[in-house]
Amino acid sequence: MKKSVLTRYRVMAYVTGVLLVLLTIGVIAKYLLDMDGAADFTRVVGIAHGWLYVVYLIFAFDLGSKAKWPVGKQLWVLLAGTIPTAAFFVERKISHELEARVAEDSPAPAKA
Repeated sequence: MKKSVLTRYRVMAYVTGVLLVLLTIGVIAKYLLDMDGAADFTRVVGIAHGWLYVVYLIFAFDLGSKAKWPVGKQLWVLLAGTIPTAAFFVERKISHELEARVAEDSPAPAKA
């Protein structure tokens, strides 16, 4: 498995996680605090999170298929983008698990 597969998953996990936290804050501001402008903020962040979550799903599925994960683990990683802050914890766990595997698959540098 290439390092780029893990890297793009990690980037999208962070982007999805940040947008979901911002969306949660926006929803709290809109419905609980009745703040002006929160509706527009929530709409924009919600649309961005929705589209980028689809990209996250594609990258996470690609990572899972290349890592040959069982279906349960794959679903766990895919759903991490729907629970605020879960993407950060799942990304960290997956990255630690796969970094050694990626290092094994990469060719050793040639000695002169």
